[in-house]
Amino acid sequence: MKNIIKNSLGEIQISKEVIAIIAGNAAMECYGLVGMASRKMSDGITELLGRENLGKGVEVKISEDMLTIDLYIVVQYGTKIHEVAHNVIEKVDFVLKKTLGFSPDKINVIVHGVRTK
Repeated sequence: MKNIIKNSLGEIQISKEVIAIIAGNAAMECYGLVGMASRKMSDGITELLGRENLGKGVEVKISEDMLTIDLYIVVQYGTKIHEVAHNVIEKVDFVLKKTLGFSPDKINVIVHGVRTK
């Protein structure tokens, strides 16, 4: 599996929650990002998550040989959405590679909303 690191002494297994929190914190450092959104949207209303719940705005999928991360975000009005999304992807990839020693195979950014103020 992608989240297991093996060495001569044994193996290290990294949980999905840890990967989600690291990815959420990395994404929050990007310019133009207001915050992470809840994965569940009810009646077209998006809930903005606080710093302590960033993992709820990130979905981590692990299969035998593939790690996919879905980030649900809210962007600031007046910013280029594709630039913000690109910056989020680059930042999350860099931080995960630096912190965990491996990078995800795919990072998807889902924009749930635009905040005006």
